[in-house]
Amino acid sequence: MAALPDGFTADPDRLLALAGDALDAAAPRFIEGVGAPASVAKGPADFATDLDLELERRIAAAVAEATGVPVHGEEYGGPAVDEGTVWVLDPIDGTFNYSAGYPATGTLLGLLHDGRPVAGLAWFPLVGDTFSGHVAGPVRNHGEALPPLAESGLDDAMIAVGSFSRGSNGHFPGDYRFAILGEVSRRVARVRQFGSTGVDLAYTASGALGGAVVFGHHPWDNAAGAALVIAAGGRVTDLAGADWHVGSDSVLAGAPGVYDELLSIVRSVGAPSDYRGDPGHSGTLSY
Repeated sequence: MAALPDGFTADPDRLLALAGDALDAAAPRFIEGVGAPASVAKGPADFATDLDLELERRIAAAVAEATGVPVHGEEYGGPAVDEGTVWVLDPIDGTFNYSAGYPATGTLLGLLHDGRPVAGLAWFPLVGDTFSGHVAGPVRNHGEALPPLAESGLDDAMIAVGSFSRGSNGHFPGDYRFAILGEVSRRVARVRQFGSTGVDLAYTASGALGGAVVFGHHPWDNAAGAALVIAAGGRVTDLAGADWHVGSDSVLAGAPGVYDELLSIVRSVGAPSDYRGDPGHSGTLSY
């Protein structure tokens, strides 16, 4: 848990309640559209469905009207996310899962102030979980407060690790990601890959997962979950150990104790640049 950012004067509980109403109203349509095919190609192994576009329009309009705070969405963009107070929205996080009918998918809504996390909502309609909270805590599911994260270690933890292609040579090369996965797998009880940053971070905040390693940088993927983990009393940084903000290139999150061990593992494998090969070989995954 942490103090609200300097200069943020709104009532975060009120904003969360109003935003939660908007997500509740959109949930039946989210469920109805499961299995929607790709309709907009966005890059290698990345796409949007018509439901992404429809839900973003609907949720963004409802949240902006109810809260008076503008919304920046994954599909349509919006105001700058590094200044002032703004919501960032991913209408369908884990779009590949959604199209396949795999339930690790949901809607993410994060509140930022001057690029710092304030609050987050992570709605998973296919399993019925609705996580919300602001950085001063607590995290709630179905409106009920969850206990803060307890000090723990890797030996008994499940850790979520972000998706990757080993042949990728992007910002975090595939072999670098594979090295982290290998070291983590040697230390933890179980490794999980869900294909949804929202799942990785929200269930870290709930205590179901001990921590998460996220190689993506998009604020609509990361902001909500970052706020939730902080609200739960966990630690959230980038892979280098700097506190997470909207310009961060990655996320490392975990319960007290688990986070420190994860950071030590990440540092032990070296720098991403040590793994960079042929600059012409690419194929990154955006998740």
